[in-house]
Amino acid sequence: MMTDVNHLITRAESLLDKLEALLHAPPAFTEWTAIAWRWQHNKGHGYLEAIPHPHQIKLDDLHNIDLQKAEIVRNTAQFVQGFTANNVLLTGARGTGKSSVVKALLCQFSKNGLRIVEVDKQDLIDLPQITALLRARAERFIVFCDDLSFESGDAGYKALKVVLDGSVSVTSDNILVYATSNRRHLIPDFMAENLETQHLGGEVRPCDTVEEKTSLSDRFGMWLSFYSFDQDEYLVVAAQWLRHYGIKQFGELESQAAIKWSHTRGSRSGRAAYQFARDYAGRQQLGATKYNQ
Repeated sequence: MMTDVNHLITRAESLLDKLEALLHAPPAFTEWTAIAWRWQHNKGHGYLEAIPHPHQIKLDDLHNIDLQKAEIVRNTAQFVQGFTANNVLLTGARGTGKSSVVKALLCQFSKNGLRIVEVDKQDLIDLPQITALLRARAERFIVFCDDLSFESGDAGYKALKVVLDGSVSVTSDNILVYATSNRRHLIPDFMAENLETQHLGGEVRPCDTVEEKTSLSDRFGMWLSFYSFDQDEYLVVAAQWLRHYGIKQFGELESQAAIKWSHTRGSRSGRAAYQFARDYAGRQQLGATKYNQ
């Protein structure tokens, strides 16, 4: 009897494994009619999953980053027209528009053949496979990695270096890497590493290790820095997002509400202003319904 039960359990587990494989199997082909994809990695297999409804942000919706917008738009315009252009690293304070400006590029340039492939940091080891898929395509691809940083020994570090600089093979001219990070040096530095006399792990030339850690940022041809807003800049952005949600007036009441919101969030940033506007506009709309009657 016990043998029969074990046999049934084994068969059930086998059936579940097959069912899971079917549910998570990669698509038979890539949906190249899309304009944006997310790289998915499952059980050793990677594939491009089309994003049916990309976040549509317009460049005009982003304020107080005019210099950064002008530079990244120029670089991207060069790229989509087939001219030389650089990989871009966007660094700075959280919520200041780093990711949004990259998303806005898709809205601006998709009609010119620009496409975006979003890759999570842990999947950067698949970059050789991704570039092999994209190399022969006519479109121009931005491989986008949001919130990029590495710990010592991360496997994706070397894969990214190869894509940025090339190896024996030439990097494809229809692919650029745009990445955002909250810090300029993508691998953390430690105080001990600043002491030239300190031999790390018995290494004879520890300065070479430090240089290796800081060199990844240098492989991005363009650096763009983003900064926290002052109060006036924050209020300008809050007013813009309120107009986006149909509230044209921005008087003392709205200003004080926006400032109070920033205090509760501990941040004056574009993200905080956007979140405030969504909350405030929703409150006004709810107040006009029967909910409060």
